[in-house]
Parts: sequence; C-alpha cells; structure tokens
Amino acid sequence: MQLWKAVAATLAFMTTDVGVTTAIYVFSHPDRSLLEDIRHFNVFDSVLDLWAACLYRSCLLLGATLGVAKNSALGPRRLRASRVVIALVCLLVGIYAMVKLLLFSEVRKPVRDPWFWALFVWTYISLAASFLLWRLLSTVRPSAKALEPGAGAEAEAAGFPAEDQPAASEQASGATLQKLLSYTKPDLAFLVAASFFLIIAALGETFLPYYTGRAIDGIVIQKSMEQFSTAIVVMCLLALGRLNIRLRNCLFRSLVSQETSFFDENRTGDLISRLTSDTTMVSDLVSQNINVFLRNAVKITGVVVFMFSLSWQLSLVTFMGFPIIMMVSDIYGKYYKRLSKEVQNALARASNTAEETISAMKTVRSFANEEEEAEVYSQKLQQVYKLNRKEAAAYTYYVWGSGLTLLVVQVSILYYGGHLVISGQMTSGNLISFIIYEFVLGDCMESVGSVYSGLMQGVGAAEKVFEFIDRQPTMVHDGNLAPDHVEGRVDFENVTFTYRTRPHTKVLQDVSFSLSPGKVTALVGPSGSGKSSCVHILENFYPLEGGRVLLDGKPISAYDHKFLHRVISLVSQEPVLFARSITENISYGLPTVPFEMVVEAAQKANAHGFIMELQDGYNTETGEKGAQLSGGQKQRVAMARALVRKPPVLILDEATSALDAESEFLIQRAIHGTLQQHTVLVIAHRLSTVERAHRIVVLDKGRVVQQGTHQQLLAQGGLYAKLVQRQMLGLEPAPDCSAGHSEPGGGGHKA
Repeated sequence: MQLWKAVAATLAFMTTDVGVTTAIYVFSHPDRSLLEDIRHFNVFDSVLDLWAACLYRSCLLLGATLGVAKNSALGPRRLRASRVVIALVCLLVGIYAMVKLLLFSEVRKPVRDPWFWALFVWTYISLAASFLLWRLLSTVRPSAKALEPGAGAEAEAAGFPAEDQPAASEQASGATLQKLLSYTKPDLAFLVAASFFLIIAALGETFLPYYTGRAIDGIVIQKSMEQFSTAIVVMCLLALGRLNIRLRNCLFRSLVSQETSFFDENRTGDLISRLTSDTTMVSDLVSQNINVFLRNAVKITGVVVFMFSLSWQLSLVTFMGFPIIMMVSDIYGKYYKRLSKEVQNALARASNTAEETISAMKTVRSFANEEEEAEVYSQKLQQVYKLNRKEAAAYTYYVWGSGLTLLVVQVSILYYGGHLVISGQMTSGNLISFIIYEFVLGDCMESVGSVYSGLMQGVGAAEKVFEFIDRQPTMVHDGNLAPDHVEGRVDFENVTFTYRTRPHTKVLQDVSFSLSPGKVTALVGPSGSGKSSCVHILENFYPLEGGRVLLDGKPISAYDHKFLHRVISLVSQEPVLFARSITENISYGLPTVPFEMVVEAAQKANAHGFIMELQDGYNTETGEKGAQLSGGQKQRVAMARALVRKPPVLILDEATSALDAESEFLIQRAIHGTLQQHTVLVIAHRLSTVERAHRIVVLDKGRVVQQGTHQQLLAQGGLYAKLVQRQMLGLEPAPDCSAGHSEPGGGGHKA
C-alpha cells in the first residue's frame, strides 16, 4: 500500500468518525451543553463516554499515521507488532458499548431512542474500521528514502520482522486444511449421513436445559442422547479414519517417484517419520476435531437462540467475555501450530537416529558404542521433551486465561441475573435455565477452542506431509522409447557430472568411452575417481550437467523407465535383498516370471546349490535386507536377480567381492563365457577380473586418463601400471580401490 493513500484514507475516516459521533451526541442531548453534561455526568443516561471513546480511538489512529509518515520503514513494522494490542483495545471498547446498552435499559427503553441506537451501531462500525485502517497502515511500503542503506539494519536492530508473515501463514494454514478435507471426498455420502444424525443428536441436547427450567420445581426423567451421540461419533471416526490410509498412500507414492538426489538430501528416518507419525497425527486430529466442531457448532446455535429468548440482557453479558476467549484461542493456536511443527521435526530427528543405529547394530556393537548411541538418542528425546514442556506451559496459560474470563462472566451473570429476578424482569426458572445454558455454551466454546488448537497442530504436521506429496521430481522419467531389440552398445560422450549435494565438486569431467556388445569393459582407478558415478549415470539415477550417455545411439533419458531397467541390470558390492522369499527377490520388479527361469538364473549365478540346501529352498525368507544369508549368498542371489532379466547390459560393481575362490571362478567363467551375449561393465578389485577384460578404462579425478587392454596399459606405463605394480608387491589390495566411497551411495548400490 502506498503511503499517501493510507494516510489520506485514515485522516478522512478520523474526520468522519469525529464529525458523525459529535453530531449524534449533540442531537441526543439537545437540552444540555457539553460542559453541563461533564459536570452532571450520569452513566445511566449520558452518552458522553461513547463520545470520549471516539476521541480516544482517533488519537490512536493519529499517532499511528504520524509514526508511519515519519518513518515508513520502521513505522509499519511497529504497527504489525502491536496488532494484538489494538485488537484488544477495540474489543474492550466494544464490550463497554454493550455494558452501556444494559445500563440504558435500566432507566429507559433503548428501542425508543433512535439517537442512542445510531451511536451504538456507529461505535461498532468505527471500531471495525479503526482496526482495518491500523492493518492498512501496517502494510505501507517504505519510501525511497527509507530504503537507503542502513534503514533496514535499523529496523532489524529494533527486532521487527521484515515481512508480514502471519497473513501468509494464515492463508497457508487455510489452504492446507482445505486440501486435507478434500481427501475425504470419496466418503462424502457416508459423512453427510453421519452429520445429519449428529445434528439431530446435538439439537436434542439443546432442549434439555429449557425443560429443566420449566420443571425446576418437580421431578422429571430426562432421556439422555449420549449413547446415540456416541454411535454417531464412531461412524464419523470410521469414515474419517480412512483419511490416514489415503494420506499414507499418496505420500508413499510421491516419495518413491522422487529423483535419487532427493534421497541423498533427506534422511530415511525423517521420511519414515512423515509417513507414520505425521500422517497418523493429521488423520486423527482432523477426524476428531471435525466431529467435535460440527457437534458443538449445532449446539451453540441452538443454545444462543434459547438464551436470547430467555433474556437478551443476560445474553449480552455472556457474550462480552467470549470475544476475549476467542482472541486468546487465536493467539494460542498460532503459537501451538509453530510448536507442533518443531515437535514433529524433533521427533523425526530422534526417529532417524534410532533407525540409523538399529539398522547398523552390528557396526555399533563391533565398536562397543551402545551407550554412546543411547546417549545421543536420549539427547534428541530431551529436545522433544523441552518442546513438550513449552506446549504444556502454553496450554496452562491458555486454560488459566480462558477459565478466569469464564469465571468473571459467570459471576456477572449471577449478579445481574439476580437483579433482573428481583426487579421482576425475569423469572427464577428462566434464570436457572439460562445459567444451565451458559454452562453448556462455555463447554461448547472450550471444545471449539480445543478444536482450533487441534486443527492448528494437525495443519502443522500436514504442511510437511503435503510438502512431500505436492513435490514434483526435478528429474522426470518421461521417456517412452521401448524397442523390440536392444543391441547393448553404450557410449559416454563428453560427460560432465556434479552431485546436487556437492555442487562445487565436478565428479566427472569430459568423460568419453564406449561399451561394446559381447565385450567386457573394466573401470579402474583410485577411490573417488568417478567409477560409481559412471554406474549411477548409466542407470539414469541423476541428470547430467553436460554431455550425454547413449544406448544403441539414443539418449538413455529417451527410454521408458521400466524398459530401461529391464535391459540394464546392476549387481552391487553390497546388494540389498528384501524381507521376502528367495524366489520373490530373484523375480523382483518383473510382473510374471516362470519358476524355471528363476532356477536357470540361480544356476548361472552359482546360487542354486546353496538355495536347495536351505530348509524351504526357493521359498526361504531372506530376512530384513537379506540378514538371514551370508554376504556371498546375497551377492549370488543379487546376481541371479540381474540375470533373470537376460539384460543386454550388465553392470557388476564389485559383485564378486564377497565370494569364495570357487564361486568367483564360476562367476568369472560365466562372465567370459555364457554372458558373452551381454554388454558387461565391471568394477572389480581383483586383478584376475580386470586383466581378462576386453577393454580397461582408467579414471583419475573424474577424467579418463588411459584406455586399452591389460597388456597395452602395462606397456604404456602410467597410473594403471602403478596400480598393478602396487598390488603385485602387496602395497595395495587392488587396481581399483572400492567403488568410489566418497560418492553418495558408493559401495552400497541396489541391484
């Protein structure tokens, strides 16, 4: 908002407000002057106090206008910081106007005094306009002078936020809640039916206090609606409970579609926490709070109607305190929402620590680090505990504030209600009915307040869930190429690559080499030279920064995602098996595989023998991540999983590192014999595998430094000859020192 427009609008309203209020005051007291009214002021008869309230709010607006005009950079931020104060001032003036109406009704009928009603209505209009103008002034854009260097630092030093975050936060919360409710559309008919009966139950309950007052002098049998209401609640919870399943399904589908870099940047424990605890919290809070809100909204409507029919004066007294409770609930709800997000993040961090420790329990135990890991987890839980204490303290202050306000309202009702009964304006039965209704209304408002804080807590958790659900992968697998025949020629052409987690480190620089059909190509080089990165790129896990990778002359990104990974299979050094049977692990990712093909692939991988020695053979469960099998057995099952696809391109990333000599010999014979129809890329640390390759590509610091056969490279000298010499002398275990441990995911690729 421009400064001059805001100032002009505020000054125009102030002039109008003072003029209209003064005119109404003068016409309402034609027989008295201002000085005479001040000397003989009577709160039951004069509206001088309402005129004074007009001058007070005009002074507040004038001060705000001068502050913004003097400093358009710092002034609006101060106004934003004091919105709660101005809201409270307007609220108190509005409450006093209601008190004024009750005081007037004691000495004369306000309905017969049009000037009083005009001033009463105008007071509320001007209060609303004053609050809106205050917000308008708080959105003023700084002038060019205010934007000079140093002005922003002054504002920051004063401790004021640079942006108007609450409005954006409220809009985001509303959008999140609306999106959350949209997930209940499939159960709309069921929810409508449940809501209909819930409304009937709530309306039935509102009649009980009325007839209690009517029969206060007798004994009545009241039929409770509690059991019926409970049944309806169960129906609503059952329908909305499906929300949990729906959210988890959408979140999981979104997670598995993300690019590989996403999982490099986000910890597994954090994702599991969002998938389990956050979705459960969201669905539970929403299902419970929507039911509570609907039930109490209907009851509040009926209660308010009965209260006004019993006594409009006591109804005004009752509603004087509720705006304060609502404002406290709003402040508490926003604070609770922020705390809830912090709690969920702290829980995710604790869950990640637990998941990481439990999944690597053998490593933890081998270093006798159990106590230290338990201490780390305890520290994470202490962070959660501290946040929970903040939540508890905030809730305590909220309950105290609301309870104190309700107590003041109840005492006022008893005092003023007694006055109405004594003066003959109300019967005793009606007063008792009204008091019962006031208690019911208090309970309903308290429930609605808890609904708001509960929804804010649910929205806080839902925002992170929807952040993942709505996240679009930065690398989309939208290729559709799926030819009937793939020859298996692979070409790396001037490939340059950088991991997103390390944007300033070029892992591959202008790399070019080819893999020929029916040939075995070996990648060797020191640790971190880029060998595993070549595997990642060939699997189309990451996007390239430059260059391209071709399969049969076509970019790998042009191929259909499922087709590409049927024709390119990977066996890694530490293959991951799933907690399923051996048959299911070997046929993983394929829709239907004849059992004969599974056995054939296992025989090629030299796995059939040990599988048949197991108690359940091919139906044996491998356990979590293949924990029931040895390292060599897992590698052979992973090899069979790759071979069952009969892939034109086979990648062996240190796939024989855990095999005994006999098993490795059989696999080597298969690689150079029965697998001749495949294009084979090998990363191996044993010289026997490397020296028999048809072509050896030597990488160093992300660049291709040598290419050729074993004999050619030895004759050339250089890095390869040095690596071989070191291995021969026993100074280094391999010409290839593991599959790039410095690279994300190095040494543990999934087959």
